[in-house]
Amino acid sequence: MRFPQVRKLDTIERFRAHVEGQGLAIPFDGSVDPGGPLARPVEIHDGSAGTLVASNRFATLPMEGWDAGPDGRPTELVRRRWERLGGSGAGLVWGEATAVRADGRANPNQLLIGEATVDAFAGLRALLAPGQVAGLQLTHSGRYSRPGDEPAPRTAYEHPYLDRRVGAGPANVLSDADLDDLVGAYVEAAVLARRAGFDFVDVKHCHGYLLHELLSARERPGRYGGALSGRTRFLRSVVEGIRDAAPDLAVAVRLSVFDLAPHRPGPDGVGVPEADGAYPYAFGGDGTGTGIDLAEAHEVLDGLAALGVGLVCTTAGSPYYNPHVQRPALFPPSDGYEPPEDPLVGVARQIAATAEVARRHPDLTVIGSGYSYLQEWLPNVAQAVVAGGGASMVGLGRMVLPYPTFPADVLAGCPRRPEAICRTFSDCTTAPRHGLVSGCYPLDPFYKSHPQRVELARVKKESRRPRR
Repeated sequence: MRFPQVRKLDTIERFRAHVEGQGLAIPFDGSVDPGGPLARPVEIHDGSAGTLVASNRFATLPMEGWDAGPDGRPTELVRRRWERLGGSGAGLVWGEATAVRADGRANPNQLLIGEATVDAFAGLRALLAPGQVAGLQLTHSGRYSRPGDEPAPRTAYEHPYLDRRVGAGPANVLSDADLDDLVGAYVEAAVLARRAGFDFVDVKHCHGYLLHELLSARERPGRYGGALSGRTRFLRSVVEGIRDAAPDLAVAVRLSVFDLAPHRPGPDGVGVPEADGAYPYAFGGDGTGTGIDLAEAHEVLDGLAALGVGLVCTTAGSPYYNPHVQRPALFPPSDGYEPPEDPLVGVARQIAATAEVARRHPDLTVIGSGYSYLQEWLPNVAQAVVAGGGASMVGLGRMVLPYPTFPADVLAGCPRRPEAICRTFSDCTTAPRHGLVSGCYPLDPFYKSHPQRVELARVKKESRRPRR
């Protein structure tokens, strides 16, 4: 079955009719008020650092770059991206994934913060606009670590489905002592981020990386597994360490509030779940691999509030093993699969989960994700969500790669530029998966003319599958 492209649902009536025909609940306003809900400032209350104020309800989301230097230092390509984020008009910039230690880099060209690079990070912060709230996402890539030419996975526990994908086994599981050391690395990285001028750091718990995986480590023995108190020990330890070492630095968490079973291409190229029956490895899952249960996510969020964390960004799943859940798109990356559902189903799923989180935790500033697939209709949905209390802010990821001033245009009441709107072609994923630099090759003129576009075209041709 082919799903209609959003750009062809080109009237309010067509979009609404399609959404209603699918039985989806996607909030929608028929018109967007430039001075309305999206333009209002929002306060972010941190129990240690105090109150931050974002000037509007748009945030840019962290994306993993593949274009830093070998030592983790920002290059001109990284600086170009941050300069564009500075001109985006978004009230908050959630800076991209930055490794806290060399062995935790997801690729050999991921950003890495340390004493040797901290001044360069201060340079990135300086590229943002005055008044923009700015954070840095701190990460260890865990089973998806690849600091050199070959994968070098470090895992939270033995996983019967995911280990074989990355060549992991018992020897790759981090010990409790290893995790104790890593807590220190996160705290040290946070101190450096504060020195570089960032307002907050994100202790990343999403997308299948190490700390997200710890949340599902029910079968792991020792202090970091088993009951939820053990599975959140690392998170608590890092937050408490940051409070001691950098009390004026706010702490945030980007959290995959739910996960589903890993998917693989079926005989027709459409994604199908690998797990058949019970699947106890999904944090925020109902044990089947296909359903959601946010009970533990709410417990984690209650714990974060008790630690004084006031900013959370919701997301879901993983770009590696179920990208249609995390990043709804009509066109899959080269190592993905055809979507098993209309991508608007994935958008609605994330909106609903975020709304449940926002309403259960009113003291948190909650940023929602998964909006880029809405394309022209993103502002209409974003305004309705924020006005209805379904999120405090709306986060934009892929959309700002080709169209960084999308928030500014919405807030100014300017007509949108359709030629720059993200169509979820997934080249921004396909390119780095094959060692090419990050960027929007189809729509950003800079990357359209980049020498690596030729190599990307070859990769796509070789991996192309017939579409349904």
